Amino acid sequence: QITFGSIFLGNVPVHEEVHQCAGQIHGYKGCIRDFQVNHKELFIIDEALEGRNVENCNVPICDYHPCHNGGTCTSDEENWYCECPKLYTGKLCQFATCDENPCGNGATCFPKSSKDAVCLCPYGRSGILCSDAINITQPSFSGTDVFGYTSFLAYSTIPNITFYYEFRLKFQLANHHSALRDNLIFFTGQKGQGLNGDDFLELGLRNGRVVYSYNLGSGTAAIVSKALDLRLNVHVIHLGRNLQKGWLKVDDQKNKTVTSPGKLVGLNVFSQFYLGGYREYTQELLPKGPRFKNGFQGCIFDVQVRTSLNQGFKSPGTPEGHPNSGRSVGQCKDSPCSLIKCRNGGKCIESGSTVYCDCLTGWKGAFCTEIVSVCEPEHEPPHLCQQGGTCVPLPNGYTCHCPLGTTGTYCEQG
Repeated sequence: QITFGSIFLGNVPVHEEVHQCAGQIHGYKGCIRDFQVNHKELFIIDEALEGRNVENCNVPICDYHPCHNGGTCTSDEENWYCECPKLYTGKLCQFATCDENPCGNGATCFPKSSKDAVCLCPYGRSGILCSDAINITQPSFSGTDVFGYTSFLAYSTIPNITFYYEFRLKFQLANHHSALRDNLIFFTGQKGQGLNGDDFLELGLRNGRVVYSYNLGSGTAAIVSKALDLRLNVHVIHLGRNLQKGWLKVDDQKNKTVTSPGKLVGLNVFSQFYLGGYREYTQELLPKGPRFKNGFQGCIFDVQVRTSLNQGFKSPGTPEGHPNSGRSVGQCKDSPCSLIKCRNGGKCIESGSTVYCDCLTGWKGAFCTEIVSVCEPEHEPPHLCQQGGTCVPLPNGYTCHCPLGTTGTYCEQG
């Protein structure tokens, strides 16, 4: 009721004049909050001029169990909040996050959904949280994963590669289909930013053939092998370059040669030597020309290089054979899923050394052991709270806490 420019909330002062005008008055019994007049919020207690028989409304919000994903609800007389477990954040612990990284040993944390995260393991580590050490003698690469990252190894820059080099390596395909994709085997470049004229050296697979290309700064030279004999279990590559002239030999195929365009004869590269993939999220950072869209799928091993006819072959890296870094690289023929058991119909997914459980609808967690709450966005069917209403789970169903200016069972009314 409004009288003489004042606003009375809940009841009005009892005067004889009021009784005559309005008859008997019954005051409101309950709680009022979020009071707004003409789009201006009034602070009910702080801005009140006077009042009587008003006490703090203490709704036990934690009785509604509002916290998602195993969060713990804590409340006092004036406020409440959720203490969230690792991987989760937000008012109701409804968002998966990597801010508090649960992954160990320098792993790349990736929130695969709003309810779970995946740890993309660094070189030498495996497991759900990358806590397990693994010995890698024949690296296994998983290509480009569902999150857009490639598995890779990065070695220190190969010295004295300017005028002459030879590489030898062996590889084993994950399957016949992987030979038909654009798979990067190795790369080293000047900048690796796709600019014409950048010096680079690159080897990969395309349409079942080995593609070897290089740019000395005056144009790209490329050699494409014959189609691989997919009956072979292990493929052998031997390639090299002396000044402008390059050559490639694959398995028992005949040696093929090419001469780079222009007059430049030196390869000037400063980046690390990448094997199997690339550190960056997108392959767009690789040079123009052959540009491989995916990382290698399978095993690459016995990689050796020499930069002079007078020296022997040796493995890349400093110390020899040791990469500086890597991601999602496993041991060939080993399966990290053999150590993981996903529950409730979940499927174990492995990507090199990275492993996680892909849960069926309605389940979540590292091993698919937690039920998706009715208020989570992944729940099927989704909750019906509208216009910014907050879904709060109940023992049987849920309720919608409506923002100011809305009402109704699902906050559907203005």
